[in-house]
Amino acid sequence: MSDTLTLHLQDLYIYPVKSLGGIRLQEATIEARGLRHDRRWLIVNEHNQFMTQRQTSGMALLQVAPAHNGFLITHRTRPDLLPLFVPFEARPERSLFVTIWDDFVFAWRGELAADEWLSKALGCTCRLVYMSDMAMRSVDPALNPADAVVSFADAYPFLLVGQGSLDELNSRLTEPVPMNRFRPNLVFSGGLAHAEDEWQEFRIGELTFRAVAACDRCVVTTIDQITGQKNPETLRTLASYRTLGGKVMFGQNVTGPGYGRLRIGDGLTVVSYK
Repeated sequence: MSDTLTLHLQDLYIYPVKSLGGIRLQEATIEARGLRHDRRWLIVNEHNQFMTQRQTSGMALLQVAPAHNGFLITHRTRPDLLPLFVPFEARPERSLFVTIWDDFVFAWRGELAADEWLSKALGCTCRLVYMSDMAMRSVDPALNPADAVVSFADAYPFLLVGQGSLDELNSRLTEPVPMNRFRPNLVFSGGLAHAEDEWQEFRIGELTFRAVAACDRCVVTTIDQITGQKNPETLRTLASYRTLGGKVMFGQNVTGPGYGRLRIGDGLTVVSYK
C-alpha cells in the first residue's frame, strides 16, 4: 500500500491520431472507447496496415493542435506543408478494412487531401482512416467485462502513469525525459514511484476505473517527440529496474466506466489493490 500521499489528476491527454502528437485538456468526456476523440483516427500504409512511430519515427514530427470541430496537423520541420485540418469525425462515403495488431477493423476513409498531405510528410504512400461507432474492436475478454470496446489504441481504453514514476526514471537518466515519451491519457500526482502497479480499482472523482495490466514498453520511449531522434538510454535504463517476464513495464492499462467527465484537479482514491 504505497500511496500514502494525497492523489489527484494532474494531466489529461488525447491523441486524435494514433502515434501522432497529443493534446492536453483541462477536462474530458469519457465514452465507451475511452476519452472522447482519443485515437479515433489511424494512419495506414498502402496495404491498410497500421503505422506507428515504432517503424516510422518521423511520425513524431507531426504535431496536433485543437481547432474548431477538429484539429490541425503540422510538420515541425517542413514549413512547405501548410497545416492540415482534420475533423473529429469522418463521413461514411468511403470505407475499408484495416489491420491493427491482430485485429481486422472496419473504418471510414478520410479526405484524399489528408492522404496526400500525410504521404508527403512521411515520404511513403499512406491513408488516414477513422473508427466510427459502428466498428467493433473488443478489449481482451480475459481481463475485462464482455462487450468492452477500444479505439485504435494498442489494446485498452486508457493509459495511466504517475508523475512519481517518471520522476524516479529521470533520477536515473543522464538527460531527463518528458511525459510525452509514454503517451498516457491520465497522469496523477501525489503518489510514490510506481504506486499504480499495486492498484486494482480506483476512483477519479466519482468515476470508477480498473487497472488491468502493466504496460510493456517499446522503442517509442526512445524517440524525442520534438526532434524525432532516438536515444536508447530511456529504454535501457527502464529495463535495468522495470523488467518483468522479459518485458519492460511502465504505467498501467486501464478500463473505465464508459461514461462521465474528468477534470484536472479531480481527487483520486484507491478502492482496492491487486
